Amino acid sequence: MQQLDERLKGQYASLSPQEQRVADFIFDHFDDLISYNSAELAQLSGVSKATVSRLFKRLGYDKYKDMRDELRTLRQSGMPLTDQRDAVQGNTLLARHYKQEMANLTQWVNALDARQFAEALTAMVAARRIVVVGMRNAYPAALHLRQQLLQARGQVLVLPQPGQSLSEELVDLTADDLVVMMAFRRRPRIVRPLLQQLQRDGVPVLLMCEPQAHSLFPLSRWQLCAPLDSVSAYDSYASVNSLINLLANAFLHENARQRSSAHPRYRHALSATGRAGTTLMGRQRGAVHYYGAIKTT
Repeated sequence: MQQLDERLKGQYASLSPQEQRVADFIFDHFDDLISYNSAELAQLSGVSKATVSRLFKRLGYDKYKDMRDELRTLRQSGMPLTDQRDAVQGNTLLARHYKQEMANLTQWVNALDARQFAEALTAMVAARRIVVVGMRNAYPAALHLRQQLLQARGQVLVLPQPGQSLSEELVDLTADDLVVMMAFRRRPRIVRPLLQQLQRDGVPVLLMCEPQAHSLFPLSRWQLCAPLDSVSAYDSYASVNSLINLLANAFLHENARQRSSAHPRYRHALSATGRAGTTLMGRQRGAVHYYGAIKTT
């Protein structure tokens, strides 16, 4: 069962402004919360008692008293009431930024479909080529993902490149390839017809976007969503980069697992020709060879 602080963090982004005021007060005074009744909490938070009641019902408590009983039981059992106090407290810009970033991270982790993620990962390892497409704000994220994947396998491209015609680069893609479409908001109108054409051509697409981009979901085979919510005008890409980190690390391990399972088959085939000691060392060994050749010139 989730404790109170975990429930608040998980739902913080969906709370009303008044409910967030109560949540902020709770985070700042968690150790004292057990001593307040609902009327006192409402007064100290500057909201109505009805707001406090709605908040705790939203969090899964039938009555405010149920929450206090839960905290009292935890305290008597010796368990900590909260496993991680906020690193930044108060109502400063830094504190609001921190809480929003935490809410974004919590949202994408809770929404991640493990089955879809595993299927997309397997397809990425098996693909002949991976093409990562990112335009406008999404281009830096696309470039970062490409650089991470490239350390584990070859044939990973990022588009568009300066001077390239996007259509000419995509026309040869087939069902053996895979496109990772970074379609975060402020996306150009070309994204939708591009996805439609890839779908017609049978090219599998992993769509990475914000959760609100529902209309694009049917145009892709898999979806990974990361919220961009921020306390001000500029979108936050912290959750996007966190998701990329998970994807790249999971890809690295899955790629290594599949390669290691294939290795005995090659070893058996090579043993018939007396070359059992031959090994496939991957791209890192090849990179060293290229570096040595360049250094001698």
